[in-house]
Amino acid sequence: MKIGVFGAGSIGCYVGARLLAAKAAEVVFVGRPKLRDQLLASGLSVQDFDGPRALVAPDRFTFATEASALADCDVVLCCVKSQASAEAGRELAAVLPPGVTVVSLQNGVRNPTTLRELLPAQRVLASIVTWNVIAVEGTYRRATSGPLIIETAPPALKTALQAAGIPVQEHADIAAEQWTKLIVNLNNAISALSDASTGTLLLDAGYRKAIAAVVGEGISVVRSAGVKLAPWNGLPLGLMPKILGLPTWLVKLVTRAQLKVDPAARSSMWQDLDARRSTEVDFLNGEIVRVAQRRGTKAPLNARIVELIRAAETKGVGSPRLSPNELWRQLTSVT
Repeated sequence: MKIGVFGAGSIGCYVGARLLAAKAAEVVFVGRPKLRDQLLASGLSVQDFDGPRALVAPDRFTFATEASALADCDVVLCCVKSQASAEAGRELAAVLPPGVTVVSLQNGVRNPTTLRELLPAQRVLASIVTWNVIAVEGTYRRATSGPLIIETAPPALKTALQAAGIPVQEHADIAAEQWTKLIVNLNNAISALSDASTGTLLLDAGYRKAIAAVVGEGISVVRSAGVKLAPWNGLPLGLMPKILGLPTWLVKLVTRAQLKVDPAARSSMWQDLDARRSTEVDFLNGEIVRVAQRRGTKAPLNARIVELIRAAETKGVGSPRLSPNELWRQLTSVT
């Protein structure tokens, strides 16, 4: 099987490298010239939590900068940022033959729809990447646990992913799963604004207070719009703000049973802010604001998060490194 990765970043490089390391598929990456030069010089290094590191030699994969390199792939994994989905759809439409499967490995809830509109001759599948990937000293390391949730997948793709050690769950009706992941991802901005690791956020009552408030508002908004939410790690999503409000020692027990977290884990939004790139805040916290506006109501906490992230993007100096108290003060200053 030949699998293309369009938008090779942390997620795309991790999945592609796992497939290559397991010899489960041929892989063609399409990404930025800088990353191409780096990987073709040093190879592609991948690691799962604290497991052994695998290094894939440069002669084992193809890395290109143009979508045309994906023309003969059986499956294409679309890993671009949400704000680039429309452009990605147009580029892929120009080179992919009819019937090719395109899987959206992206945050947010609208990307599969955007791709389907631009790729009517291809089969576009939604998916949810429930885990986080960080780049540590040139190695793409999975930093949190969880499966890849996907709509009914081609058997060969599912077999390849499982052979690569990537657990797969199939859901024919994936919308509820997408909305649940979006709600969970509302904390990405807290990571970006604080410069704190995922572990630090979970163990600091002040940061948890902010996350609980933002997530609680998100749940309330989407439920008022009639959106169905799936459980998260087996628990009703409505319990998330309540769990975050528990004493730290109890939060440790609950999260340890639900999720494995690498000490270095940070959100993709933090990574974008640190790299002085535009973030996906409009497709995460901004999505909650849009739903509220359609309902004729407001989502002041998530709207404020969007303002704070945009301000940080404009300054171009990375995370503002807000303390728990300062974050809460800025978050509630206009509500």
